[in-house]
Amino acid sequence: MHARQSVPTVMRRASFIILTVLSLGVAGYAWIAYGFGQLGDRVHPDMRPAFEANPFAIRTHIFASSLALLLGPFQFSTRLRARNPELHRWMGRAYLGLGVLVGGGAGLYMSLHAYGGVAGKLGFGSLALAWLYTGARAFNSARNRAFEAHRRWMIRNFALSFAAVTLRLYVPSAFALRIPHEAAYPFIAWACWLPNLALAEWIARTTRHPLRDRNASSAPQRTPG
Repeated sequence: MHARQSVPTVMRRASFIILTVLSLGVAGYAWIAYGFGQLGDRVHPDMRPAFEANPFAIRTHIFASSLALLLGPFQFSTRLRARNPELHRWMGRAYLGLGVLVGGGAGLYMSLHAYGGVAGKLGFGSLALAWLYTGARAFNSARNRAFEAHRRWMIRNFALSFAAVTLRLYVPSAFALRIPHEAAYPFIAWACWLPNLALAEWIARTTRHPLRDRNASSAPQRTPG
């Protein structure tokens, strides 16, 4: 008979399930909503000109970022990493190389056209730069076989990927509260990722999970994260 799971373990698993469901849901919605029809039909009227003027950049950002949301949760699966480390590595390469690098680059370009004035542009531009930076650090730490540092940088990076989810939670919430879009959106440009990153930093610094595959467990930790 299996021992009863501890409360922290149950909470971690429940949190992982919720995070995964939200990530997959937003990724699926983005592919369906923006893969067909006119881009301007899916956004606030004030945002339509930027979307319609940059269809390639916005679709590149949306589809690459959706790929990051699809793959990101599974990068934290210790079961997958232990049973199939090669699949874990290839999924990580796709996550960082296609999702983060391509999505972040397109997002940085689109931040120049972001709605919300200077605050909106700076908010989304800073998000794109932080996403690219943490992705580069995660990649370099993996190449250096500094797996604990890699884990920490991936936590930070996926928290920024998850901004796509929190953005889509905050926008309808502001609408429900009858906050004018022009007032809410510049604030959301920062609020959709700064709290995520703060929480990720706390998690990265206060948790340490054993890496079950042999390569990870036997490798020296060369760089701090």
